[in-house]
Amino acid sequence: MSSQNISIQFLGAAGTVTGSKHLLKTPERNLLIDCGLFQGLKSLRLKNREHLPVDVRDIHLVILTHAHLDHCGHLPLLVKAGYNGKILMTPPTRDLAEIILRDSAKIQEEDAERENRYGISKHKPSLPLYTVKDVELTLKYFETCMDHDWIKISDNIRFRFMKNGHILGSAFVDLDCFGKRIIFSGDIGRKNSEILNDPVQLEEADFLVMESTYGDRLHPTTPVKDELADIINETIHSKGNLLIPSFAVGRAQELMHIINDLKQEIRIPNIPVYMDSPMGADATKVLHKYPDWHKLSKEECDAVCRDISIIRDIQDTQKIVLLKGSKIVIAASGMLTGGRVLEYMKRYVKEKKNTILLAGFQAAGTRGRALKEGSGEIKIFGRYYSVQAKVREITSLSAHADQQEMIEWMKQIKKRPGKIFLVHGEPQAQEVFRVKINDELNIQSVLPKQNEEHILFSI
Repeated sequence: MSSQNISIQFLGAAGTVTGSKHLLKTPERNLLIDCGLFQGLKSLRLKNREHLPVDVRDIHLVILTHAHLDHCGHLPLLVKAGYNGKILMTPPTRDLAEIILRDSAKIQEEDAERENRYGISKHKPSLPLYTVKDVELTLKYFETCMDHDWIKISDNIRFRFMKNGHILGSAFVDLDCFGKRIIFSGDIGRKNSEILNDPVQLEEADFLVMESTYGDRLHPTTPVKDELADIINETIHSKGNLLIPSFAVGRAQELMHIINDLKQEIRIPNIPVYMDSPMGADATKVLHKYPDWHKLSKEECDAVCRDISIIRDIQDTQKIVLLKGSKIVIAASGMLTGGRVLEYMKRYVKEKKNTILLAGFQAAGTRGRALKEGSGEIKIFGRYYSVQAKVREITSLSAHADQQEMIEWMKQIKKRPGKIFLVHGEPQAQEVFRVKINDELNIQSVLPKQNEEHILFSI
């Protein structure tokens, strides 16, 4: 009998931070780990409209590490292309992915409608990538698995989810495949999060598919509460507004919890706080449903929902934008690629008294990245706005582990991997991380290219 290969093809997040899709090919089943949208640079976003370089009928199972759009946002397109197998995830990921996908479809429908109304698209007509109806069809294939439970996929393949502390429901994918252990990190969270439990330590790995978002940097050691309190007080002193573009799932809930704590400790004034995100409001409710997945007590969850004004209606957005007096506004999207936050940006970015606080990773080609790099103007819906507001950044709020935290996590694996594939990072971060892994762990790291296939082993 001739030997057969187990290989992995990187259909996304190869040399970039978004679009995670990793296809594991085996003689028994082909598994797609994550199925995310590309975001940021236009050249990347255009890939969302391209057909995958594999036949969808050759994908037998999809496994999701977590619910962020760059890990689940391509699912409706996969189903539209003919995929009709199971999509497996943890229970919180199931709830959050539904919220995120519905919101993604709604924004795409609204953007297409706006572009057609004002004639600002090169496409006639402008069409959404997918619709809410497409999402409804996709949800039919969702199935959940508890963390730690081994799930048999075929005679020689099984897997389990293990909590990794990135967002509610996020998990490592620990695959036992023909006697070899293949670990997909998803996005690794940080130790000592305000809300989430620490990433679980894994015992063994033959191959590791590892994120590298912050592979070239360390997060500040200043406590996040201190940094945030200083920025809030400084903005209030200027009689300005603090606008925090935020991922509606994970980051928004952590911000709300920290702001509540700062008020209770009388470290900031009791000014109004608004979360303008229907998706964020729904995600906050999910905290209540899964107490085993986070550190907050029922009372703390109640406070997060009760003590902050949650804006659902777009008409109310305009009222809050014009409301006089200092306030804190948390609104999606976190990289300023779309969503309600842009309505606030159009008004607040022009005034020196205001502060725009970047509280997470800003991918290349996004408005958030332009602000981070000191751009003097920002383009919103075809119009340019002068950047007069103060732009600040807190990377210690990141839900991604930094270089040293990732190295320490890998060092704790008792049977260390023979090879590591670095994904979900920009080229500079990946190259720095590759060298660091080689120096500290003496393990070969590979930087896969888009659509490249690597043979892991033969049977």
